[in-house]
Amino acid sequence: MGQGQKGSSDKKEGKTRRDESPAPEDGQKCRVCRFPLLVALLQLLLGVAVTAVAFLMLAISPSLLARETPHWAGIILCLVSILGFILYFITYLPDERTSMQFICKLLYFILCTIGLVISVLVMAFASHHYAQTSNFTCERMGEDCVCRLNLEDPIARTFTYEGVDDCEVITGTLTLYFLLQIVLNVLQALVCAVGAFIMWKHRYQVFFAGLQIGSPSYKQWQKV
Repeated sequence: MGQGQKGSSDKKEGKTRRDESPAPEDGQKCRVCRFPLLVALLQLLLGVAVTAVAFLMLAISPSLLARETPHWAGIILCLVSILGFILYFITYLPDERTSMQFICKLLYFILCTIGLVISVLVMAFASHHYAQTSNFTCERMGEDCVCRLNLEDPIARTFTYEGVDDCEVITGTLTLYFLLQIVLNVLQALVCAVGAFIMWKHRYQVFFAGLQIGSPSYKQWQKV
């Protein structure tokens, strides 16, 4: 009789525990809002934007240098975002029990830091060229556009842009693209800084709260 009551109470206790557990689908409502998916998504969008603007700048004149058209920076940051997506889809376990999880987190932290440095460098170059092109005085010479900062200085440095039909593109459109690169890379630097900071703050710990089902002895965890 006592064993029957004990078994009945255990069943009721187990049922109560299951009832109090949050439903798995509740964790699916805002999966896009969770780290690192949100950070990786922003990195991908900004990386694509930086690359697209860089190729638009290169279409203006093929003589633009690599530091003036930072498509390489956008491509690198797209690769960083891909690692963020991989990190999101890895099944997390408590206390870093998988080497793949640890390697991905460490690599993502390093690449976010590198992405932050790259974004700051691109921003610095874009700011310098924006200041230059804003003060350019340009004139057509054949099929090229020759620009100077100071017409009164006979030994002032000249900048030649090949294949430009209208010099106003240099002082107008190209200047706008440099300004757009500054804005995009400021946002990209902030996103990379947030990603690196969160990884450092948690010291490579679990970002998803595991939902433990049943008895703690079973160690059944579900990603939510």
